[in-house]
Formats: sequence, structure tokens, C-alpha cells
Amino acid sequence: MADARVLGNDAKFTTGSTMRHVIVMAGTGSIGLIAVFIVDALNLFYISMLGVEELAAAIGFASTLLFFTVSISIGFTIACSALVSRALGRGSREDAARMAGASLVYTGLASGLLVTLAWPFLHTLLGWIGATGETLRLSTRFLQIVLPSMVVMSLGMCTTGILRGVGDARRAMYVTLGGGIAAAVLDPLFIFGFDLGLDGAAISTVLSRFVLLGIGLHGAHIVHRLIRFPDLTRLREAARPFFAIGLPALLTQIATPIGNTFVTVQIAAFGDQAVAGWAVIGRIIPVAFGVIFALSGAVGPILGQNFGARKYDRLIGTMRDSLTFTVIYVLAVWALLAIFANSIADLFGTQALARDLILFFCHFAAGSFLFNGAIFVSSAAFNNLGYPTYSTVFNWGRSTLGVIPFVWIGAHYWGVFGALAGWGLGAVVFGILSVVVCFRVLRGIAAQPPAPDPHMPAPPPSGDSPFSSDKAATIS
Repeated sequence: MADARVLGNDAKFTTGSTMRHVIVMAGTGSIGLIAVFIVDALNLFYISMLGVEELAAAIGFASTLLFFTVSISIGFTIACSALVSRALGRGSREDAARMAGASLVYTGLASGLLVTLAWPFLHTLLGWIGATGETLRLSTRFLQIVLPSMVVMSLGMCTTGILRGVGDARRAMYVTLGGGIAAAVLDPLFIFGFDLGLDGAAISTVLSRFVLLGIGLHGAHIVHRLIRFPDLTRLREAARPFFAIGLPALLTQIATPIGNTFVTVQIAAFGDQAVAGWAVIGRIIPVAFGVIFALSGAVGPILGQNFGARKYDRLIGTMRDSLTFTVIYVLAVWALLAIFANSIADLFGTQALARDLILFFCHFAAGSFLFNGAIFVSSAAFNNLGYPTYSTVFNWGRSTLGVIPFVWIGAHYWGVFGALAGWGLGAVVFGILSVVVCFRVLRGIAAQPPAPDPHMPAPPPSGDSPFSSDKAATIS
């Protein structure tokens, strides 16, 4: 009776309209996420008001490295959300709470190790991606303040994975929304009120991450009681399923910043104005397409709960609804960006090359998110259904074969605009291919006969997949 009660209360995605679940989860998830990105854009806007070109470029270079740290955090959040949702789908709240606790432990340890390894080499790393002179000094100083708070941010993001896993989209939204509101208040206070400039932007970023973590822990632990720290034996048992999803997901997430780093290096060859324009584009993308980013995280728990409950027919429906949502949303946003392109460029006070680069993105390159969105949604399916390696393959393919040759050729023959066009065009092939393979995987899962065992089944064997890889059978 207890299991039935838990299943009924917690596995909410196993019944009802899948499109409704997709819209609600993506909508609530995007509110908090976009709030954070809007604040990030305001941060750059405030810095640009100081009238020093090197400051905006420094933010651009620093953001490229911070993208790596955020991507790693997202990878472990995906693992946490998948394990919690699948445990709840099979009706085991106890397993879900233990997996949530273990996920927090492993996320904290991994992010702490990364900070320790990276912090002494920030100057060198920034130099590798093209920062020089005063811009290099400023971006190094910014990261020296912000980077240690990666541990706090990673734990906060992990709590959103727990909340999404249980289907509490509203409280998951509160986590990121709260962090965004804190940054929105603190940014002008520290940048202008205390006259700290770039240091003020860094300090406000750190403080907002503590707010994010506090709200997340309240929702996951106080409200849902879904954090139970395991003993050493259970922690070791949780390591295999957590890292079986987390490491491929981490590698998947790192792919994008590596691709973007190559783009940054190519654009840096055209001067600080080009980098400043690319930095603004980097702020426009998450604000404009935050719903698509949120969708990739929102669809995971829906798939995970239905997979845990062995309702395989709902997996295909969820994927179709997610792709339909993606196409409609991207076309609408692309049209709005094209219409208001000049106003967006004016907002950041950009001129000459930086302005032209922003206009080119809004009119043309933004359309690539039709295919980037397809990769995001397919990756969520792969990560939650026992095929995380495929997510890694497609994202790395997009970020290497879909970026390096296209951007290099574009930059070589058509300059900085060719580089940006190449970045957008590279998504087409990998977006289409990822969707084709994803539906083939889903059809293979749906063809399996339902089992009487109420516990979560082993993932589909790798031999049933379109590619041969024994890594796909490592999740338990």
C-alpha cells in the first residue's frame, strides 16, 4: 500500500497528457533559467556602461571558461534527476532519497576537485583561448573570485535535479529564479553602489549562488524529504549508476563549451570588438532560447518516470511532443530576433563590428537552434533511457565535426561572419541524425514485452541499439 501511495503521488508523469507535462515542465523550468540568463545579460550591460571595452571582452573570455564549469554541473544534475525519477517511477521513495543524497556527495567532491586543479592555471587557460594584455588580467581576476563558488553552484543545480525528478517544476523554478533575483539586486549594488566595477560583478555572482543553494536544499530536503545521505556501503553502491549516467552526460555537456572555445579563438583573431559582439551573442542565446535549454532538462524526468514504470508507449509520445514544441518555439523566437535585431544591438551599446555581428546572428544564425534543439531533446532521451553514450557521440560530433571545419572554412573565406555562419550550419546534420537514432532506440524499447517485476528493469542491451557499444548497458 505504501508503494502504491508513493507511486501515485510522486510518479505524476506516468499519467495524463505528455504534451501538457512537456509544456508545464519546460515553461516553469525556463522561467527560472531565463531569469538567471537575463541577469547575466544585465551583468554585461552594467559592465558595458563603465565605458571600458576591455571589460566586456574580459567577461566574454571568462564566460567561455565558466561555461565549462556550468556544463560539468549540468552533467551531474542530469544523473541525479534520472536516478531519482526512475526510482520514483518504480515506486521506491527510499531509493530515490538515497540516490539524491549520494548525488550531492559526488557532485560536491567532483566540483571541488575541478576547482582545485583549475584555479592555479586560470591565467594560462585564458591565454590559450586568446585573451591578452589588460583583457587577460581582468578576466583572470574575475575568475579568481568566481571559480571557487562552483562547488556551491553545482550543489544548488543538483537540488534542481532532485526537484525535477519528483516532478516539482514550481520549486525547481524557485531555485534558479531566486538566484537570478538575488543577482539582479546585488549586481548594481556592488558594481555601482560600492564602486567595485568588475570585482563587484564577480562578488554578486558568488553571493547569488549561495541563495540558489539555500532555496534548493529547502525544497528538496525540507519540503520533499528526498535527501538521505547514505553510509559508505550505500555510497559505493550508488557510484556505479551515478557515474554511468553522470560521466557520459558530463562529457556531453563539455562538448558545447569546447566547440564554443574554438569559435572564440577564431573570433578573437578579428579583435576585441568581435569578441565583445560574441560575448553579447552569448547572452542573447540563453535568454532567447532558454525554454529549449529548459526543455532538455524537463523532458528527462518525464521519460525517466515512464521508463521506470515500463510505460514505453508514452516515451515515443513524449519525444514527439518535445520536438513539436521545439520547432514552434524556435521559429517564433527567430522571427522576433530578426524583427528587433537593431533594438537588441542598441541595448548593449555596441558599435561597428560588434553590432554587425549581433545583427547577423539575429537574422540568420539563430535559426540553427531548430537543429540544436533537436540534439538537446534527443540527448535527454539517451541520458534517461540507458544510452548516455549516444548523447556523448552526437554532442561531441556537433561540437567538433559540426564546428571546427565549418567555422575554420567560414573564417578563412568570409571573415568573422563566415565563422558565425559556420557555427550555425554545423548543427544541421547532427540534429537530424540524432532524432533519427533516438526514435529507433525508442521503437526498440517499446517492442520489449512488459515485465511483471515492479522494480526498474535493466536498461536495454546495447545489441538492440543502432550502434554497437557495451557502455550503453552499464546503467543499473
